[in-house]
Amino acid sequence: MTADPLLLVSDHMAGSVHVLTVPDGVETGRLTGRHLSEHAGFLALPGGRTACVDDRRGELLVLDPFGPELVEAALPVAVPAEHLAVDPSGRWAAVTTGLGRNATPWSDLLTVADLVTGDVARVRVRADEPGVTVLGGGGEPLVVLRHREPGAFAVHRFADLLGAPPGCPPAPAHAHLPLPDGGHGDAQVPHRAEVFAAVGEGVHRARRDGDALTARPPIPWDAPGRGWYLRLDTRRTALWSTLRGGPADPLRWPEWTNHAWRHDLGTGRTSLADLGPGLVFRLALAKDHAAFTRVHPDGDELILLETGDGTARRVPLPAMDGAPRRGGTPWEGVQRRAVAASPGTDWIAVTRGGHGEVHLIDARTGREAARLDLGTPLHHGGHATLRTPTDGAEADPVGR
Repeated sequence: MTADPLLLVSDHMAGSVHVLTVPDGVETGRLTGRHLSEHAGFLALPGGRTACVDDRRGELLVLDPFGPELVEAALPVAVPAEHLAVDPSGRWAAVTTGLGRNATPWSDLLTVADLVTGDVARVRVRADEPGVTVLGGGGEPLVVLRHREPGAFAVHRFADLLGAPPGCPPAPAHAHLPLPDGGHGDAQVPHRAEVFAAVGEGVHRARRDGDALTARPPIPWDAPGRGWYLRLDTRRTALWSTLRGGPADPLRWPEWTNHAWRHDLGTGRTSLADLGPGLVFRLALAKDHAAFTRVHPDGDELILLETGDGTARRVPLPAMDGAPRRGGTPWEGVQRRAVAASPGTDWIAVTRGGHGEVHLIDARTGREAARLDLGTPLHHGGHATLRTPTDGAEADPVGR
């Protein structure tokens, strides 16, 4: 088994998945006719494997880019996939359903799966846009749904869900913990059996207590704006987010403010870094850096923050045809960027939506080592993940 990093890039619009060596860009695998859920993202599994959801076929895929066959397993799940998570062992998976191409929540289906035996069950919970984590930490795994409106953590025993009869029966939660409305963003720290949810005023958290949850003091943002995304730094046991502030009108997106937010769970200290105006959303964590892309009419850039001292390096990125413009929204019918990294390497991958290109950046120098042409447009920016067999990324058991 090679230890060289491999990059997985999904063109979810065109329906392809590409596996490439880093930094050479040699294609070692490809899937066609696979439209992966960009929202549910990629979920790291042990041994360099990755899980994702094919939103058109309704399948949970387990991919092994380092193995003899790229598709290790394909299990039926309800779609459109909203969020994807697994327990700390990497065996027990859960997939929630969301809006898809609909204006309001309409699906109440939750799928759970045993990735070892292939057993799958679907149940009905609540029509919403739920986040999900699968807690370990003593006893049987628990599925924790994070509901948006009304806000709540809803706790289900995994064994109860997997043992549900056919026909997608209702599955009431056996425990609840209230949350403020508007939650968006989930994380779990496996060795603490603790779950986190991003809400308007900060990060609410709870710890497993038997088969229920006990609330812990929330973590305030302590900054203008709020986070819509949470990510666990598996090397340093810290939470990261991007805080967005400024005008609520999406037509004024070039005026949005953005701050990188980091909370050290060991010391309890929070730090902020100004990323600049425009559109900044998801982030990726490399060996010693956090990577953010910033889209703005005056120029795009990759921002690399050292996770130790917070030093920032800004790397200009070539413009995208069809990028968000002043006077329009940054979401509808425009090109975007995806960013990928592995906690085991210094490489950063950034897509150039609409151009079918991926920039490979060395985080230590900020220099572009290669520019890969995938031969597919990567409309809407595609989605990407970067893995090595031993990078430990599976310590973050939430899809990204």
